[in-house]
Amino acid sequence: MSETYDFLFKFLVIGNAGTGKSCLLHQFIEKRFKDDSNHTIGVEFGSKIINVVNKYVKLQIWDTAGQERFRSVTRSYYRGAAGALLVYDITSRETYNALTNWLTDARMLASQNIVIILCGNKKDLDADREVTFLEASRFAQENELMFLETSALTGENVEEAFVQCARKILNKIESGELDPERMGSGIQSKVSEDSDDRCKDMI
Repeated sequence: MSETYDFLFKFLVIGNAGTGKSCLLHQFIEKRFKDDSNHTIGVEFGSKIINVVNKYVKLQIWDTAGQERFRSVTRSYYRGAAGALLVYDITSRETYNALTNWLTDARMLASQNIVIILCGNKKDLDADREVTFLEASRFAQENELMFLETSALTGENVEEAFVQCARKILNKIESGELDPERMGSGIQSKVSEDSDDRCKDMI
């Protein structure tokens, strides 16, 4: 029997190489740290069903390579994304400084109503911090982003980041701001596990 869910959301995980994007995805799906992580080549994929305010939501998550040479490949996956985790490394000022470019790409190439949560990853390395919580919080506020600091190693706030993003998308659907029936919204409603091939047409 196929497993049904109320909505399917297309998600992206974006940001510079080495920020822990693949580790965040692995921690979210497998509930453990991926300690043999290499740089993503192109794009990786994962999915998980979560319960958000009494709705079952399947997240179809595309983990994009952060290296510049893959930028043209990964940009093609932005199309029709409903949500995104924008990731930087709290111990690397360089990854934080690149956020504006990633944000511009996401808002230009994905769904016009894309919901983005800023994730300051590697919270477990607080002693090596180069970016303060306050500074990143201000950046998030100025750019109308949600914000959390996460640790792919300990799992802190990892599930919360995906859930918060999905909850905001649901709120926008309920308020009428987002129409799941509109092409390119990155959302499908009332679908089942056996329709996954059709769902991949969203990209």
